[in-house]
Amino acid sequence: MNTKELDSLYVARSYGRLPLEIVGGKGALCYDENNKEYIDLGSGIAVNTFGFSDAEWIDALKEQIDKFAHTSNYYYTEPCAKLAELLCERTGMKKVFFSNSGGEANECAIKAARRYSFTKYGKGRHTIITLKNSFHGRTITTLSATGQDSFHTEFDPFTEGFVYAEANNFEDVKRLSEENSCCAVMMEVVQGEGGVFVLSKEFVENVAKLCEEKDMLLMIDEVQTGNGRTGKLYGYMNYDVMPDIISTAKGLGGGLPIGATLFSEKTAEVYTPGSHGSTFGGNPVCAAGAVNIVSRIDDELLAGVAERHNVIKEALSGLENVESVDGLGLMLGIKCKKDAKQVMLECLDRGVLVLTAKDKVRLLPPLNIDIELLKKALNILSEVISK
Repeated sequence: MNTKELDSLYVARSYGRLPLEIVGGKGALCYDENNKEYIDLGSGIAVNTFGFSDAEWIDALKEQIDKFAHTSNYYYTEPCAKLAELLCERTGMKKVFFSNSGGEANECAIKAARRYSFTKYGKGRHTIITLKNSFHGRTITTLSATGQDSFHTEFDPFTEGFVYAEANNFEDVKRLSEENSCCAVMMEVVQGEGGVFVLSKEFVENVAKLCEEKDMLLMIDEVQTGNGRTGKLYGYMNYDVMPDIISTAKGLGGGLPIGATLFSEKTAEVYTPGSHGSTFGGNPVCAAGAVNIVSRIDDELLAGVAERHNVIKEALSGLENVESVDGLGLMLGIKCKKDAKQVMLECLDRGVLVLTAKDKVRLLPPLNIDIELLKKALNILSEVISK
C-alpha cells in the first residue's frame, strides 16, 4: 500500500487530509511523490519559521543530538537554560516553563493564573475572561477557554470558569470582570483560527489597564502570533502593553514540537517544585533548535517580514474579487467573494499551498521566503481568486 492508503487505514480520522504527500522540501519549496513542486505559503501552520530543511537549524539539531537527545527534568541541560535566558532577555520576562505544544503552553498559563489567585486571594477567584472567536487549543480545558460554540459540543463536561467577551468591546470585558470573580484575561492579539482578526490598539491597552487595576493577570496567547510572525518578536509588542504571562509554541521550534510559557516578575514564582511538570518539556534537541530560531529573529529579519507583508497587500488588495486583506506581518487573511476552500484546492492543483481560517484564505509563509518566489505564488493565487 502507498502512504495515502496506509494513512487511511491506520491513522485516526481526525484530519481532513488534502490530496498531497510531501516527501521533501527546501525553504519555501516542497515536493510530492511525483516530484511536483509546490510553493508553501502555510509553513505547517506557522511552524516552519525558515521553511523546510533550513541548514543552520539542522546543524544546531545535529550538534545536540550527537551529544544526547533526552534526559529527565531532574537534571540540568544547557539548551534548555540557554533558551530560557534568550527568551527572557528578548522579552523582559523573568521565568520560563517549557512544554511540547501550544495547547500545553496555554494549559500551563491557565493553571498559573489560578494558582496565583488562589495563593493570594484564596478559593473561588478562578474565572478567566477570553474572547469570542478565540482559539486556545484542543485539550478539554483549552477548548473550554476557546470562545467558539462550535468547539463546545460532544466532549462534555467542559472545564468550568471561563466567560467570553466580544473582541474589541472593552465595555463587555469590563462588565464580565464585574459580574464574575476573575483572575485573568486571556487573548490573542490576532485571532488566527478565528479568521485572522486583529485586535485594536485601544482595546488591548484598555484591557491591560483594567487587569492592572483589578489584579487580574494579562495573558497573551502567542502560539501563532509569536516568533516574528506579526513583524515583531511577539505580537503583543505591536501594542503598548506588558503581559503577566505569555504562551508560545509553533514557530518557536522551527519544525520540532516545543511550547513555552513565560512569566513576568509578578508571576515568576507561581510554580514551585512538583506543582507542574512535563516529561519532554525543554527537550535538549527541541531547545537547541529553538535557540537557533529565536537568535536569528533580528531587526533585519523583521524588516523583511514587513517588506513581504507589503508585497502581499499590494498584490491582493486591489483585486476585484477580494473584499479585504487583514492581519499583521506574515499572518494574513484574505476575504474573497469566492469560497476560501475552493481557492485552497485550486491553488494546490497549481502548485501553491495556502490555508483557510473561517471564510478567509490564510497566508503564513516562511518569514524569509524569497520575494520573487513569493510574487510567483501571489500571481497564481491572484489568478485563482479572480477566475
